[in-house]
Amino acid sequence: MTIWILGATGRTGREITARVAALGGTPVLVGRSAERLRKTAADLGLGDAEVLETHQVAEEITRRRPAVVLNTIGGYAETAVPIARACLPGGHYVDLANDLVAMPQLLALHEEAAAAGSTFVTGAGFGVLGTEAVVARLCQDRPTPSAVRIDALPSVGHDGGAIGEALAQSIVSGLTTGGLRYEDGQLVRTRLAADPREHALPDGQTVKSAGAATGELLAAQLASGAPSVVGTSALIPTAPLVRAVLPVAGALLKIPALQRFAVRRLAVTELKAAPRPREHTWGHAVVTWADGTTREGWLRTGDAMGFTTSSAAEIAVRLARGEGRAGAYTPARALGPEVAEAAGGTFLLD
Repeated sequence: MTIWILGATGRTGREITARVAALGGTPVLVGRSAERLRKTAADLGLGDAEVLETHQVAEEITRRRPAVVLNTIGGYAETAVPIARACLPGGHYVDLANDLVAMPQLLALHEEAAAAGSTFVTGAGFGVLGTEAVVARLCQDRPTPSAVRIDALPSVGHDGGAIGEALAQSIVSGLTTGGLRYEDGQLVRTRLAADPREHALPDGQTVKSAGAATGELLAAQLASGAPSVVGTSALIPTAPLVRAVLPVAGALLKIPALQRFAVRRLAVTELKAAPRPREHTWGHAVVTWADGTTREGWLRTGDAMGFTTSSAAEIAVRLARGEGRAGAYTPARALGPEVAEAAGGTFLLD
């Protein structure tokens, strides 16, 4: 039940560490400063927890063989594959990636992980599981659909503080990727922030979203097998002027020097403390079959980051208990859509 949390002193890592302990796992706090790690453990009431200061994470994993490694340090396109491979054979790996660069790289290790008896799970937060779980439930025991639409509608409160490098990298990556959708089973380019929508939520509130190229598209396609998949996110601006500027900003940020500068500046940007804008976070999916049958479903939860930390901890603890299938997967494909319920979500299906 030993679960290493990489980046345990960060905002997300701290919360996941506490939840892993609450679920009966044995967290090991891993980072670059033993002093900060010990303070974090003490602040969480885990003064007896092991801490590991290292700048050579992969080497330490290979040497010490933890049951599960949970990666919250970000930069998953660079960190995920070497860290996951260090878990072989037999160890398990979890991360919070939600992009179309890092996720396919990890999923490409499926045969390698399966042969070694390891389970790799990418996209273990609300971004991916929040919509993937709905698609998986709607498609259970039914033929392959012809089309899927997903909408990620998070509601997040802020305690204040800097955005941080992991989130900054994710934001910039989303801008540089641009717009994408699946047509005939292939990813094709579309305009970033295309297809703006206003959603009437089941609780009576409304929220707007626009097209986004995230790992949720990939997860929905894998969960359903549908040749056509489109997706939107409430984190993408829907104002016409901003939507017009986003593709230009994305093109400029493909210049490596500008991209690095943007990540550094965004990472230190201070957010003001603010409550979440809506009571609930929603994952939404509409699935259509060739005969014209359509099903719609929602996953309701509270704060999106609270769900993310709960789901990551739940997945890590389940893997430590030996519940996962060997191979590389997105969360619902590794452990079933019910893992979203265990993390605090509620399905509303037609």
